[in-house]
Amino acid sequence: MTTKVIGKVSATESSPSTIDEFYFWTDKKQILSPFDVVKVEHESDSITYGVIEEIYHVTDAPSHFTSYISSDFGDVDDAIGNMNRLGMNFVKVRVSGNTKDIYTPVLNDKRVSLCNEDDVKEALGLSEKDVQNPLVCGYLQMYKGEAAIKVKVVLNSHFLLGPDGAHMNVSGISGLAAKTSYSMFLIKAIQEKFRTEANETIAFVFFNVKGRDLMAIDEPNTDLAEKEAKIYADLGLSTDPFGNVTYYYPYSTDKVTANVQSYAHPEDVQRQVAEHKAKKYKFVYENCLEKLDLLLANEDDSTGTLESCVNYIINGQVPFNNVKTWSTLVEKIDECTKSKGNGGNSNEIQVTSWRKFKRCVSKAIKNNVFGTNLNDATGEVDLTEEISNNLVNGQIMVIDIARLDDNTQSFVFGSVARAIYDMKLGSDRDNIPDKVILFVDELNKYASNDVPKNSPILKQLLDIAERGRSLGIILFSVEQFRSAIHDRVKGNCATQAYGRTNAIEVSKSDYRYIPKVYQNMMTRLSPGEYIISNPALRSLVNIRFPRPSYKQFPNG
Repeated sequence: MTTKVIGKVSATESSPSTIDEFYFWTDKKQILSPFDVVKVEHESDSITYGVIEEIYHVTDAPSHFTSYISSDFGDVDDAIGNMNRLGMNFVKVRVSGNTKDIYTPVLNDKRVSLCNEDDVKEALGLSEKDVQNPLVCGYLQMYKGEAAIKVKVVLNSHFLLGPDGAHMNVSGISGLAAKTSYSMFLIKAIQEKFRTEANETIAFVFFNVKGRDLMAIDEPNTDLAEKEAKIYADLGLSTDPFGNVTYYYPYSTDKVTANVQSYAHPEDVQRQVAEHKAKKYKFVYENCLEKLDLLLANEDDSTGTLESCVNYIINGQVPFNNVKTWSTLVEKIDECTKSKGNGGNSNEIQVTSWRKFKRCVSKAIKNNVFGTNLNDATGEVDLTEEISNNLVNGQIMVIDIARLDDNTQSFVFGSVARAIYDMKLGSDRDNIPDKVILFVDELNKYASNDVPKNSPILKQLLDIAERGRSLGIILFSVEQFRSAIHDRVKGNCATQAYGRTNAIEVSKSDYRYIPKVYQNMMTRLSPGEYIISNPALRSLVNIRFPRPSYKQFPNG
């Protein structure tokens, strides 16, 4: 297919062609954009491809003062002025590849052309020969007018889900970046791929952290426009909602809210329970002895004081050797807060430490989710047991924590992350999924630079980020500001998705290797638009994706 010639390479003394970049001039009316791909004739009948980084306009005016004079000393009403300045556009291009692996600089006056769909795939490493184990992650929209094309973008799933690379981090400001929507789009593509193609098994665990965002993902989006449905079809995806979903609501004693703490309507909760799509989770003390440290996840314990108290209890030391309920636990801790001469404990931990420990624990377990027993008849379950025994291939667990306080959210998240890790590491049941995708929004709550270094949840996330790939635990994380996240967590994410952010964020060191023009573009990306980085791609790509195929709630 013949493509349009739009200019010629311009190699000058100050801006020479190199093996990494070149410049070309083009007509000033030719509309181009950063991320557009162009091709150049090169040696031995080869083609060099490149991605546009920057576009400049220049005239023969040696200074801005000259331009001012040329417009009759500032006449803004005259469109041309008293001198018609010669002008043109020139473009900076980053080389992405050559069809014959010839990486000598492209020569001056070589013709530069737009690309067709096959050219774009070749340039970015998206062709069938380049991408094994293809997974749809969106589409490119390139050029304007009659030359406009759409190109499906596929990633090698082995660089997202292992074994070659793993984990994904999605960042962008609240509302405008559509972080959850993009994560769900990609996960939907994964679910469909594994359902029809993959030889491995996979399960998913999501946390609902905003309103009722994810509490109806098994219901269709009836407002999905026809043009968006066509995009799904063009990408080879269905518009069906997620399948095989179970919702887990935090237990409450309030019967008015259907005995759950959630932004979901009670009628919806009751319907889901009746349809065996929903359960209520509760934490009974006897099942949580090894998780007591998670109650203190948000407490700074640099001296190890609180950790000592936790270990003392876990080891069953007197008076904690026969504790079976949360209330009894607090009573026994209270005994330890008394002075040693008044019948209190005689262990080596100081009374002041026990008093601090009591304040932390009492505050943490105030929520109704910390209960005394599990009632099977009303669908009450322990999340650890659900994961350990019931998480199987194709299943999606959606755990609602949106209405919980921060301490309880941390406990729930930490419990689930630990349960997944323990299941993959030590369970002997024969139907454990090969891979488990753990999706967590607001990662900054658990793995930011401000989280206490001794936080057990941070330690768990570091384990998943650094060793999860080999175990088949894949972290999909979302936050507003990537720069705030712990280096070892984001550094182990093979795939990065950058949504709309602000100028302050892109000035941080996390973005230093991203060309300035792309940084600026990040401040004006639209919802449904992301810049993707992946080791298998030859360049950053600016992808788009359709609205979610599952039910949407206004304002979450």
